[in-house]
Amino acid sequence: MLKILRRNAKELDIVKPGPGWTLPEDTVWIELIDPTRDEELAIEKAVGVDMPTRDEMTEIEPSSRLYKDRGATYMTASVLCKSASGRVATDPMTFVLVGDVLVTIRYVESKAFELFEGDLKRQQELCVSGVSTFLGLLESTVDRLADVLELTGKEVEAVADDIFSDDKGRKFRPLLHRLARCQKSEARSRESLVSVGRLIGFAALADQITPRSEAKAQLDSMLRDVQALADHATHLSDEMTFLLDAATGLINVEQNDIMKIFSVAAVLLMPPTLIAGVYGMNFKHMPELNWVYGYPFALGLMLVSFLVPVVWFRRKGWL
Repeated sequence: MLKILRRNAKELDIVKPGPGWTLPEDTVWIELIDPTRDEELAIEKAVGVDMPTRDEMTEIEPSSRLYKDRGATYMTASVLCKSASGRVATDPMTFVLVGDVLVTIRYVESKAFELFEGDLKRQQELCVSGVSTFLGLLESTVDRLADVLELTGKEVEAVADDIFSDDKGRKFRPLLHRLARCQKSEARSRESLVSVGRLIGFAALADQITPRSEAKAQLDSMLRDVQALADHATHLSDEMTFLLDAATGLINVEQNDIMKIFSVAAVLLMPPTLIAGVYGMNFKHMPELNWVYGYPFALGLMLVSFLVPVVWFRRKGWL
């Protein structure tokens, strides 16, 4: 899909380039979403520079993601998105500044881009130039990262409350699954923060952006936000590690309690079993074999041999 945003417009227009199509002169943003080859060729012809392929966008070397070529500035970052299963994931998105026109290339839906497009209707100053659009998209991306980390933090707090609750019937398997989802969300957010932070640092040195003092200040502010979010992600990671260790410890404690019950039961039943075994032997000259009260005596002896350890264990505090 190909969309373009014209200066001071409130929304992007969907374009289907055909033979002889030319780019409007007041275009400030060109958005390529899972583009076809014909759409890529049309934009390359319109702006005069090559667009990176998806394979080139997935390369992780900084020299392949952040560079300048033929007067254009290429910046690729891993941005948060949703996977096919609905979980948090990352996918590379490329920003290309060609003169005063911004070209973005992505192959997945992005909440940050959707939020920015919604802001266009209320803040027309976001789209007066390609640079302002680029900065607005970066702001929206950082805000989205902050939102995801905030939601992850709330979920971690909820998991902590459930783990340390007094509910004896709590199930640890669902709690561990929730903790695993939080860990994945935190890891993907951290990955995106590192990538976006590297992009912002590169953009702060770009000739097309830094001459504007307000743009430089905005980039510096975003970089500080990214560093603060990275610190918060580290805190969440440490907290999740603690919760995982605590959950594992509590599981071991509960398992030990269960084994304690079985061990005590085995000890309590050993004397009655021994007595039953003795009186179960059918020797001819057993003293109690022909005794009228032999059977009640054996049962009573087994009961006494069971109760004596119970009283002893209770006095010791083992039960």
